[in-house]
Amino acid sequence: MSMTQASAEYFERVAGEWDSLRTGYFGETVRDAAIARAYLRPEMVVADVGSGTGFIAAGLAPLVSQVYAVDGSAAMLEISRRNLSAFGNIEHRVADGAALPFEDASIDAVFANMYLHHCPDPQASIAEMVRVLKPGGRLVITDMDEHDHAWMREEMADQWLGFSRTAVKDWLRAAGLVNLIVGSTRESCSSSSQSDPTVAAAHVSIFVATGSRRVTGALDAVQASYGALAVNGGCCGSSITQDSCCSTSESTCCSPSSNAMELVEAGHPDVILWDTGYTAAQIALVPSEAVNLSLGCGNPTAMASLRSAETVLDIGSGAGIDAFYAARRVGDQGRVIGLDMTPAMIERARRSAEAAGLAQVEFRLGQAEAMPVEDGTVDVILSNCVINLAEDKGKVFEEAYRVLKPGGRLSISDMVTAGPLPMSLRSDPQMWAGCINGALPEHESLDLVRQAGFVDVVGQHSLSGGELAGVEVYSLAVSARKA
Repeated sequence: MSMTQASAEYFERVAGEWDSLRTGYFGETVRDAAIARAYLRPEMVVADVGSGTGFIAAGLAPLVSQVYAVDGSAAMLEISRRNLSAFGNIEHRVADGAALPFEDASIDAVFANMYLHHCPDPQASIAEMVRVLKPGGRLVITDMDEHDHAWMREEMADQWLGFSRTAVKDWLRAAGLVNLIVGSTRESCSSSSQSDPTVAAAHVSIFVATGSRRVTGALDAVQASYGALAVNGGCCGSSITQDSCCSTSESTCCSPSSNAMELVEAGHPDVILWDTGYTAAQIALVPSEAVNLSLGCGNPTAMASLRSAETVLDIGSGAGIDAFYAARRVGDQGRVIGLDMTPAMIERARRSAEAAGLAQVEFRLGQAEAMPVEDGTVDVILSNCVINLAEDKGKVFEEAYRVLKPGGRLSISDMVTAGPLPMSLRSDPQMWAGCINGALPEHESLDLVRQAGFVDVVGQHSLSGGELAGVEVYSLAVSARKA
């Protein structure tokens, strides 16, 4: 498994007693944490790299269609075959982890439990695991935090004395993964030196690190779709207007109607009903052109508690409905920055701002994953049904944290799911523009907010929602604060 000769010999030697040894080192909490972060579906094909005697594979087999248990030790896999003989969906492969026996982009999720610290080049090992992931597929790594128990090198053939979580996150990002989370399993690896009983026992905390492979072309599809909406004036008015030209039984006002028809033709005739929750009084304060091109799924200003003279950033401002309402709240002494990646939307919003005489509003062209905004200059961040369109939502939240002042507030409405969507939908870049296929499970989305450093994170179900491929989909109003 891309290990040194010492590591290979160690595992061949201890294979027969590994199950009892492992029980003393760590328990099922580690496996539960790994599986919880994978968001598995029954049709998935997964790989367990460095599978040993089948600890992780045993938890995966009841949840997915196929499990590949991969290890460099024939002796360990022989024990695994006996341990897992009751499962008919596990295939064992003796293979080197530096060259996994899978085609590119062929596996839905890859797991590596206590494997990385035996690899001479952990970053190269991560890159190889990412190679076999499908677009949208997840890598889940569980391993030890950095420690100083040097005797583990000699007695357990460890190549690394754990890892810093920052380094692991950097390796995942360098491998091209997005939505990175490195957190605690709430479990420790406990062991004692067999050669020197005077050495203190080791109790090393175990982390769980996850990331997803990018969906190539998703960003281009989103930008093209929303550029067309800006040029054409939108597929419809808005669900908040009386004369909306799109019916919620046929399409959504968050996306082109053709997107909904594609879902029907693909065998997913589910319907999402959109309701932003703006009041008539709020609508009256906004230029009509912005209202008629509102593509949101909630009302992020409702929880923002905007105050006079504050600086507000609207991520994915579109035609400007939330930016314009925020401008009325912060007044002439305040400032509102609308950020959007679509030039046509920026031009429409600028024309509307000029016509309405809202000099405190400016619109900037840029990406949410790399905001053209100075550090620590914003009091409140708003976003309405936009962050789900970004591939690296974790990076968006990191950027939001960067530009906020200490104590600054995050208030967003965005689409999330009650569980994982089918990979066939997640991996289709053309489907991302519909405000749904890029949506993450609610727990993962909130974890990404916390991972960025935010505190007081609260999520409340909003008004838009429905089902897609049998999975509940809904808008979530999220509030948080920069510590």
